[in-house]
Amino acid sequence: MTLNAEEVARRSAEAMWARDDASKWLGMSLDAVGPGTATTSFTVESHHTNGHDICHGGYIFTLADSAFAFACNSHNRIAVAQHNTITYVAPGRLGDRLTAVAREIALFGRSGICDVRVSDQHGNLIAEFRGASRTIEGRHFEENVAGGAVS
Repeated sequence: MTLNAEEVARRSAEAMWARDDASKWLGMSLDAVGPGTATTSFTVESHHTNGHDICHGGYIFTLADSAFAFACNSHNRIAVAQHNTITYVAPGRLGDRLTAVAREIALFGRSGICDVRVSDQHGNLIAEFRGASRTIEGRHFEENVAGGAVS
């Protein structure tokens, strides 16, 4: 049985999420995944806020980075970050539900580029993130020669 791209993305995400203690510790959820796409979110709580009483930029970056990771790992190839940049547009505030939507915009050889938009529960832009990925050796789950999963 050959797995379609959606199933490969789901199985890859399940394998990653099972080991992703950092995202879970942050209070993040993995809301959606597909081929080259992923959505993560979390609610800003008091332990996420900084000295300005807004969401710490490092947590916003982590939210975007996790969506990026699930999107670029959705093809059952182990992918790691090569470099990332983020532009903060507006603050996340206590109680906001921040959502990061990642979309792979280029995949060439072992390299990829992924854009991630972080917004609040009202759709207001909080940050724009761009990540460059590089695949390394390994897969999230074993597939047989015909493309199906090995039981």
